[in-house]
Amino acid sequence: MMPFNNLGFVFKHFGSILYSKPILDDLCLFLQGFTDKESVLDIGAGTGAMSEFAYRCNENLRYVAVDPAEGMLKYAPPYLETYIANAELLPFEDSSFDAVFMGESLHHFTDIDAAFSEVVRVLKDGGRLFIYDFDKSTFLGKSVYMMEKLFGEPANFYEPIVLKEVLEGHGFSVTVIKHGWRYTVSASL
Repeated sequence: MMPFNNLGFVFKHFGSILYSKPILDDLCLFLQGFTDKESVLDIGAGTGAMSEFAYRCNENLRYVAVDPAEGMLKYAPPYLETYIANAELLPFEDSSFDAVFMGESLHHFTDIDAAFSEVVRVLKDGGRLFIYDFDKSTFLGKSVYMMEKLFGEPANFYEPIVLKEVLEGHGFSVTVIKHGWRYTVSASL
């Protein structure tokens, strides 16, 4: 397994380079219509890069993050409430959030179905989900997949169409936008 607890400094200063402008545009589009009353949860937040980008789009939301690596969360921005937890067992009450983010984190989850069941549980009715990850059907996506496997990570990478089907199985209405070897998912319950 990758020693994420010891990589916070590296991810804080270099991790955000993987977030290209089209990805960020998709995130800002996803956040349109949210007011200052909504709460968003960043699952597998690491140092909070996804939340930092979202904050640039809408600074009026309540931002909450979970990650199992305390060494990553200690680099999170001060406006981000942080909790040490796994995606498969979230420490929140039912219907706690209006939206959930997963930025480059889904492929690290051990039990994808349990994680999505938890997302459904903590989302309010009509809640929304935004995912950014790598497409393993592309050369670069497959390269990242193989590197993650080499490091002993779960490497649960999906082709966008397969992830769409998985999310629909959990009750989401799903839109996928491909960006070369990366993609975003915007989904709602």
